[in-house]
Amino acid sequence: MKVYIGIDWSEAKHDVLFLNETGAAIAQMTIPHGLEGFEQLEHTRQRLGLELNSCIIGLETAHNLIIDFLWSRGYSRIYVVPPTTIKGNRSRFRHSRARSDASDALVIADCLRTDQGRLQPWKPDQPLTRHIRAKVSLINYLTKEIVRLSNRLRSVLLRYYPAALNVFSGWPTLIGLNFIQSYPTPQKAQALTQALFRAFTRKHHYPQSRVAACFARLQADYPEASASTVASLQDEAVLLASFLQRTLKAKSSSLRELGHLFSDHPDAPIFASLPGAGDLLAPALLGKFGDDRERFPSPSSVQALAGTCPVTDSSGKRRIIRFRRACDREFRYIAQQWARASLERSVWANAYFQTVYGRCQSINHAYRCLANRWLAILWKLWQSHEPYDEAYHLNQRAKHSKR
Repeated sequence: MKVYIGIDWSEAKHDVLFLNETGAAIAQMTIPHGLEGFEQLEHTRQRLGLELNSCIIGLETAHNLIIDFLWSRGYSRIYVVPPTTIKGNRSRFRHSRARSDASDALVIADCLRTDQGRLQPWKPDQPLTRHIRAKVSLINYLTKEIVRLSNRLRSVLLRYYPAALNVFSGWPTLIGLNFIQSYPTPQKAQALTQALFRAFTRKHHYPQSRVAACFARLQADYPEASASTVASLQDEAVLLASFLQRTLKAKSSSLRELGHLFSDHPDAPIFASLPGAGDLLAPALLGKFGDDRERFPSPSSVQALAGTCPVTDSSGKRRIIRFRRACDREFRYIAQQWARASLERSVWANAYFQTVYGRCQSINHAYRCLANRWLAILWKLWQSHEPYDEAYHLNQRAKHSKR
């Protein structure tokens, strides 16, 4: 006997419903988030006399400890049901907007019972792939933090210490942040001699050929802030500089670790061959695709998840094409960044971009169109375990155009 188990998860607890093949509820429970709660779920299955291979489980996410517990106990028929699917199926049981966690567990279980053929079973990626995905997520977070801290520090320095922004080119730099922490006020910077400044730059391994120009920028005339303004802002500048310095170092270290992880992955040659993907986008794309080739049965399934393909609303003579909002927005950002970077490395990508740009509503629309084509190509490479070859791709396009 097949049993469909719907789990509506949250941070503190999970609502669970067991449905039999006729759609009747045979057990319902709310378990706490933790090992004790997970064991309650396992005890209920055993009490009902259900075999592991007869249990079909549905959740809204694959990024929760409960799914790791289920895999460790031998459950293999696990499905990740998209939130949009759950939202669209709530009307099966009620016409009002009323809902609860328990009712959503029922919707998930019933979706598995009736629509299992349209859903893909979720298989865990190997630990290396999950490690790459986590490292990419950390780097993206650190990048946002760097922008946030950099903008805040820049606004503070413009208010009382503009020389610190101009002395070293390429804001923000580690040596510039060290300079702010060592000389946090314009007065201390003005008191520096050229010999002391050169000693500071030598300590931080700065190219000595640039030191004279840097010192000249430091000694240039800048508007002076009042003593009270300097006193009120210097502590904040030092604190922000130290935060930003640690964040930059953490990002640099994470990028090195990501490079080592990526090079050890068996699919690395495929993603490393992509024009413009580079040290971050190639591992990021690998993390989004994962290891399970059955997870994406067609190019369109990847394109829909990444949000690069539009949504067509067609009925009779009416046909409207809309921007796809229901997607993995991080995946869409990665795909668009890759499309943009590929323009400098791929002849084909450049030619296609020039063709579609004039018909697109914006440059981001054009990037999405190019990303959509790239994802179809990448899906084929991923399925066949082959790296990208620009010459072969151009040759194949030329052959098809002659037919």
